[in-house]
Amino acid sequence: MPDSSSALPDLAIDVTGLTKTYAASKKMPAKQALKGVDLAVPRGSVFGLLGPNGAGKSTLINILAGLVNKTSGSVKIWGADADKRPREARAALGIVPQEINMDPFFTPRETLELMAGFYGVPAPERRTDEILDALGLGDKKHAYVRQLSGGMKRRLMVAKALVHTPPILILDEPTAGVDVELRRSLWEYVRKLNANGTTVVLTTHYLEEAQEMCDQIAIINHGAVAACEPTPKLLRRLNYKTLVVRPETELTGVPAAFSGLDASIRKDGQLAIAYKSDATTIEQLLAKLRDAGVKIGDLATEEPDLEDVFMALTSN
Repeated sequence: MPDSSSALPDLAIDVTGLTKTYAASKKMPAKQALKGVDLAVPRGSVFGLLGPNGAGKSTLINILAGLVNKTSGSVKIWGADADKRPREARAALGIVPQEINMDPFFTPRETLELMAGFYGVPAPERRTDEILDALGLGDKKHAYVRQLSGGMKRRLMVAKALVHTPPILILDEPTAGVDVELRRSLWEYVRKLNANGTTVVLTTHYLEEAQEMCDQIAIINHGAVAACEPTPKLLRRLNYKTLVVRPETELTGVPAAFSGLDASIRKDGQLAIAYKSDATTIEQLLAKLRDAGVKIGDLATEEPDLEDVFMALTSN
């Protein structure tokens, strides 16, 4: 486990100029999976790591975990250089991979005790029962892993990553294929961990989860960082909003006054007008509606969400 007596680092993870090139084989040409990645994960944050399939997320996580050798660049984990102090750096991480990988003939309690032993946690300092209870597995701790449901196995994967009380928890698609109830309970527990000081790094394809959970988000595309900003700032990257108008009388088409704008009639009959918020005001749009003789039954504005930003940054 990391040395708790040393000063806490400002950055939980500090990656600079990280590259990874996979050598060519008979079947595949050489591939550069990471192209000079810089990432600074603040201590105590919930940090989102997003990107399309094949963008380089898994390669980055595997380098952090020590499973893949980098080609160049530097990696510091909880202040420890991963090249010079690899054991200390790896011990600062708890990683929950996408794949469920456990011995089916062990019980959850045996699984955690074994993992704690691997990390050298002394028996009196182990929190096996506490962790199992916190993740709703206390009543299953003596059942065989093969008897657990898929959701319970997913919780046990999280429990395994916590046995050595790591200051950083990496969750790689933790809610893929799980039901809504488990997703909600898992995020509730992750929020508690974060409130108690654990830094959380999250990869997910559920963009609404990232938008709700993450303080800061990095988007990786084609092995490079396309954006890395606090979530509210990232959402402001798309400088447009949509005014949605429900007219009192059904419209047969978009009024001519909006011919130069991105306007359309939705299936429910509402008029949707997309506009750049720094160039057009709602009052100007309302004036156009009045001039066009459109009587407003109701109206609302829609903000861009993380999916819009994600698509804009990764569509090329």
